[in-house]
Amino acid sequence: MPEQKTTSQPRKPYKTDLTDEQWELIRDLLPTPVPKSGCEPTDLPEVLNTLFYQNRTGCQWDRLPHDLLPRSTAHGYYQLWQRSGVWQLVLDTLRGQIRRATPRLAPDAEGSADLPAEPAQPQPGLPTPVEPQPQPAPTAPVGRDETPSFVIMDSQSVKTTEVGGEQRGYDGGKKVKGRKRHIAVDTLGLLLAVTVTAANISDGRGACKLLDQLHPDQYPRLEAAGGDGRYNDKAFIAALERRQLRLEVRSRPPGSKGFVLIKQRWVVERTFAWLGFNRRLSKDYERTVASSETRVRIAAIGMMLRRLTKKAA
Repeated sequence: MPEQKTTSQPRKPYKTDLTDEQWELIRDLLPTPVPKSGCEPTDLPEVLNTLFYQNRTGCQWDRLPHDLLPRSTAHGYYQLWQRSGVWQLVLDTLRGQIRRATPRLAPDAEGSADLPAEPAQPQPGLPTPVEPQPQPAPTAPVGRDETPSFVIMDSQSVKTTEVGGEQRGYDGGKKVKGRKRHIAVDTLGLLLAVTVTAANISDGRGACKLLDQLHPDQYPRLEAAGGDGRYNDKAFIAALERRQLRLEVRSRPPGSKGFVLIKQRWVVERTFAWLGFNRRLSKDYERTVASSETRVRIAAIGMMLRRLTKKAA
């Protein structure tokens, strides 16, 4: 494996470390650290390296490697950026960059055959050939808009630990005692919004909280939301009607057994699979739901950075 060029202090790099290219994508989105008297300025790339390492490996705060930043520094920035909305800002910015960089062919884009250099000459005894009509040139790929017009929602019930914390419940359908992660993604599977509730909260009620995060000023193109049959909730449908949005429900075919690939729904299920590469999300280890939501955002940010820089996961 070639040596990875990183922005961190001189040490053996971890696979989760930021590259210089990735750091340049987000450096202007982070607030400037306030230097403490008699101390060197905090190395912000190393703060991110520490948090990405913890998210991917799932280690505890007290078990961080000694060549990364100490808990007192990393945890302080983790909470500061959580309260000030920095993580969501980075997420929204990277998602917009990916959408603009992802080409989409126009609906009328058609390939055309090569035209002959000269029209065919009539031959004696044969009908006069029809002169070929010029064909429109292929339409160049068009970038997507920064904001989507359609979102897909789903939830994931996960166990919590014995440490304790707020908002815990029992999901009778999944037989899970803990919390439920509700997410909304675009048609590329990129995270838009996340909210964490007790596991006994219905998907429709959790979707109402997701919809509150999709503010009309920030998502002016939004037209519809999709999900499974659990989103046929009166409160959620009423919230959609107030926003003049429609609901598209995709359910399993009647009588189907085993795994069935359902249009649109597989996109959000794939996003949960991507997030599952982060061991910190194998359970809900956080004491607060705000921290649980931040962990999902950090996992999505790491995925987007790798996608923008074509770095293999």
